[in-house]
Amino acid sequence: MPSTPENAIYNLMQKDPSIIAAAVLQGSNIIYSTDNWDISADVGKVVSSWNSMNAQFIMISGVKYSILQCTTERLVATSIRGEGHILGSKDEEHKIIVYLEPDGEPMGATMDTARAISELSSKGNYLDESAQLGKSTGGVASTATNIDPQLKGEIQSFLDWIKDNEGLSGYINYYLQQNNTQIIAQLSKIYSELRQIFGV
Repeated sequence: MPSTPENAIYNLMQKDPSIIAAAVLQGSNIIYSTDNWDISADVGKVVSSWNSMNAQFIMISGVKYSILQCTTERLVATSIRGEGHILGSKDEEHKIIVYLEPDGEPMGATMDTARAISELSSKGNYLDESAQLGKSTGGVASTATNIDPQLKGEIQSFLDWIKDNEGLSGYINYYLQQNNTQIIAQLSKIYSELRQIFGV
Protein backbone atom coordinates (compact mmCIF):
# COMPACT_ATOMS: atom_id res chain seq x y z
CA MET A 1 0.00 0.00 0.00
CA PRO A 2 1.47 3.37 -0.96
CA SER A 3 2.45 5.88 1.69
CA THR A 4 0.85 9.32 1.95
CA PRO A 5 2.97 12.26 0.77
CA GLU A 6 3.16 13.53 4.37
CA ASN A 7 4.44 10.18 5.67
CA ALA A 8 6.91 9.72 2.82
CA ILE A 9 8.42 13.17 3.45
CA TYR A 10 8.41 12.68 7.22
CA ASN A 11 10.28 9.37 6.81
CA LEU A 12 12.71 10.97 4.35
CA MET A 13 13.51 13.87 6.67
CA GLN A 14 13.93 11.51 9.63
CA LYS A 15 16.35 9.38 7.62
CA ASP A 16 18.39 12.38 6.45
CA PRO A 17 18.11 15.41 8.78
CA SER A 18 20.17 17.52 6.35
CA ILE A 19 17.04 17.59 4.15
CA ILE A 20 15.31 20.59 5.67
CA ALA A 21 12.43 21.17 3.25
CA ALA A 22 10.52 19.15 0.68
CA ALA A 23 7.59 19.18 -1.72
CA VAL A 24 5.63 16.42 -3.46
CA LEU A 25 4.21 17.10 -6.91
CA GLN A 26 1.83 15.47 -9.34
CA GLY A 27 2.63 16.95 -12.71
CA SER A 28 3.37 20.59 -11.88
CA ASN A 29 0.91 20.72 -8.98
CA ILE A 30 2.18 20.73 -5.41
CA ILE A 31 0.16 18.18 -3.44
CA TYR A 32 2.23 18.47 -0.26
CA SER A 33 4.95 20.78 0.98
CA THR A 34 6.67 21.18 4.32
CA ASP A 35 5.57 24.31 6.17
CA ASN A 36 9.01 25.88 5.87
CA TRP A 37 9.14 25.93 2.05
CA ASP A 38 6.96 27.64 -0.54
CA ILE A 39 8.11 26.92 -4.08
CA SER A 40 4.74 27.60 -5.70
CA ALA A 41 6.09 30.61 -7.62
CA ASP A 42 9.00 28.60 -9.06
CA VAL A 43 7.65 25.07 -9.46
CA GLY A 44 6.49 25.49 -13.08
CA LYS A 45 9.91 26.63 -14.28
CA VAL A 46 11.72 23.98 -12.23
CA VAL A 47 9.56 21.19 -13.67
CA SER A 48 9.96 22.60 -17.18
CA SER A 49 13.75 22.75 -16.79
CA TRP A 50 13.80 19.20 -15.42
CA ASN A 51 11.65 17.89 -18.26
CA SER A 52 13.82 19.59 -20.90
CA MET A 53 16.93 17.92 -19.42
CA ASN A 54 19.18 20.57 -20.96
CA ALA A 55 18.88 23.52 -18.55
CA GLN A 56 22.09 24.81 -16.98
CA PHE A 57 20.46 26.07 -13.79
CA ILE A 58 17.21 26.46 -11.87
CA MET A 59 16.00 29.31 -9.66
CA ILE A 60 14.10 28.76 -6.42
CA SER A 61 13.23 31.63 -4.08
CA GLY A 62 15.70 33.89 -5.88
CA VAL A 63 18.63 31.49 -5.44
CA LYS A 64 20.40 30.13 -8.52
CA TYR A 65 21.30 26.43 -8.43
CA SER A 66 23.64 25.02 -11.08
CA ILE A 67 22.43 21.69 -12.41
CA LEU A 68 24.97 18.92 -11.89
CA GLN A 69 22.76 16.05 -13.00
CA CYS A 70 19.46 15.95 -14.83
CA THR A 71 17.89 12.67 -15.97
CA THR A 72 14.33 11.49 -16.45
CA GLU A 73 14.32 10.23 -12.84
CA ARG A 74 16.75 12.49 -11.01
CA LEU A 75 17.69 16.15 -10.57
CA VAL A 76 20.75 17.38 -8.66
CA ALA A 77 21.56 21.08 -8.47
CA THR A 78 23.83 23.08 -6.18
CA SER A 79 24.34 26.72 -5.30
CA ILE A 80 27.88 27.74 -6.18
CA ARG A 81 27.59 30.35 -3.42
CA GLY A 82 27.17 27.64 -0.81
CA GLU A 83 23.44 28.18 -0.26
CA GLY A 84 22.55 24.49 -0.36
CA HIS A 85 21.37 21.94 -2.89
CA ILE A 86 18.14 21.07 -4.69
CA LEU A 87 17.50 17.38 -5.30
CA GLY A 88 14.64 15.75 -7.14
CA SER A 89 13.38 12.28 -7.84
CA LYS A 90 10.39 11.23 -9.91
CA ASP A 91 8.45 8.31 -11.28
CA GLU A 92 5.40 8.14 -13.55
CA GLU A 93 3.11 9.51 -10.83
CA HIS A 94 5.01 11.85 -8.51
CA LYS A 95 7.98 14.14 -8.13
CA ILE A 96 9.75 14.92 -4.87
CA ILE A 97 11.88 18.06 -4.72
CA VAL A 98 13.96 18.67 -1.61
CA TYR A 99 16.20 21.38 -0.23
CA LEU A 100 19.41 19.98 1.25
CA GLU A 101 21.44 22.16 3.60
CA PRO A 102 24.89 23.30 2.35
CA ASP A 103 26.77 20.73 4.45
CA GLY A 104 24.46 17.89 3.42
CA GLU A 105 25.69 14.96 1.32
CA PRO A 106 23.91 15.14 -2.07
CA MET A 107 24.76 11.57 -3.12
CA GLY A 108 23.20 9.96 -0.05
CA ALA A 109 20.23 12.33 -0.02
CA THR A 110 19.58 11.60 -3.71
CA MET A 111 19.34 7.89 -2.94
CA ASP A 112 17.08 8.58 0.06
CA THR A 113 14.83 10.74 -2.12
CA ALA A 114 14.58 7.96 -4.73
CA ARG A 115 13.50 5.56 -1.99
CA ALA A 116 10.87 8.05 -0.81
CA ILE A 117 9.42 8.17 -4.34
CA SER A 118 9.06 4.39 -4.29
CA GLU A 119 7.00 4.70 -1.06
CA LEU A 120 4.47 6.86 -2.94
CA SER A 121 4.05 4.53 -5.91
CA SER A 122 0.58 3.04 -6.27
CA LYS A 123 1.83 0.52 -8.79
CA GLY A 124 1.29 -2.97 -7.44
CA ASN A 125 3.20 -6.09 -8.27
CA TYR A 126 2.34 -7.57 -11.64
CA LEU A 127 1.89 -10.98 -10.09
CA ASP A 128 0.49 -11.86 -6.68
CA GLU A 129 3.43 -12.69 -4.42
CA SER A 130 1.67 -15.84 -3.17
CA ALA A 131 0.95 -17.15 -6.69
CA GLN A 132 2.55 -20.49 -7.51
CA LEU A 133 4.04 -20.88 -10.95
CA GLY A 134 4.39 -24.17 -12.79
CA LYS A 135 3.59 -27.59 -11.41
CA SER A 136 5.06 -28.94 -8.25
CA THR A 137 5.92 -32.63 -8.19
CA GLY A 138 6.29 -32.52 -4.44
CA GLY A 139 9.90 -33.70 -4.56
CA VAL A 140 11.52 -30.29 -4.66
CA ALA A 141 11.67 -28.21 -1.53
CA SER A 142 11.16 -24.50 -1.99
CA THR A 143 14.29 -22.52 -1.23
CA ALA A 144 12.87 -19.17 -2.33
CA THR A 145 13.12 -16.39 0.21
CA ASN A 146 11.04 -13.27 0.29
CA ILE A 147 13.06 -10.21 -0.56
CA ASP A 148 11.95 -7.00 1.12
CA PRO A 149 10.40 -4.88 -1.69
CA GLN A 150 11.88 -1.70 -0.24
CA LEU A 151 15.36 -3.24 -0.18
CA LYS A 152 14.87 -4.48 -3.74
CA GLY A 153 13.82 -0.96 -4.77
CA GLU A 154 16.88 0.53 -3.07
CA ILE A 155 19.20 -1.89 -4.82
CA GLN A 156 17.56 -1.24 -8.20
CA SER A 157 17.81 2.54 -7.69
CA PHE A 158 21.46 2.16 -6.75
CA LEU A 159 22.22 0.01 -9.80
CA ASP A 160 20.40 2.46 -12.10
CA TRP A 161 22.41 5.30 -10.57
CA ILE A 162 25.69 3.42 -11.14
CA LYS A 163 24.80 2.64 -14.78
CA ASP A 164 23.68 6.21 -15.51
CA ASN A 165 26.41 8.26 -17.23
CA GLU A 166 25.42 11.22 -15.08
CA GLY A 167 25.12 9.10 -11.92
CA LEU A 168 28.23 7.76 -10.24
CA SER A 169 30.60 8.89 -12.99
CA GLY A 170 29.03 12.37 -12.90
CA TYR A 171 29.72 12.68 -9.19
CA ILE A 172 33.26 11.39 -9.57
CA ASN A 173 33.95 13.85 -12.40
CA TYR A 174 32.45 16.70 -10.38
CA TYR A 175 34.66 16.04 -7.34
CA LEU A 176 37.72 15.55 -9.55
CA GLN A 177 37.05 18.93 -11.19
CA GLN A 178 36.59 20.50 -7.75
CA ASN A 179 39.88 18.88 -6.68
CA ASN A 180 38.21 17.80 -3.42
CA THR A 181 41.03 15.79 -1.86
CA GLN A 182 38.90 14.38 0.95
CA ILE A 183 36.28 12.92 -1.42
CA ILE A 184 38.93 11.76 -3.91
CA ALA A 185 40.79 9.92 -1.12
CA GLN A 186 37.56 8.21 0.00
CA LEU A 187 36.73 7.24 -3.60
CA SER A 188 40.20 5.77 -4.02
CA LYS A 189 39.76 3.73 -0.85
CA ILE A 190 36.36 2.43 -1.99
CA TYR A 191 37.77 1.60 -5.43
CA SER A 192 40.56 -0.46 -3.83
CA GLU A 193 38.06 -2.29 -1.62
CA LEU A 194 35.84 -3.11 -4.60
CA ARG A 195 38.82 -4.48 -6.53
CA GLN A 196 39.66 -6.73 -3.58
CA ILE A 197 36.06 -7.94 -3.25
CA PHE A 198 35.84 -8.86 -6.93
CA GLY A 199 39.44 -10.07 -7.21
CA VAL A 200 40.51 -7.74 -10.02
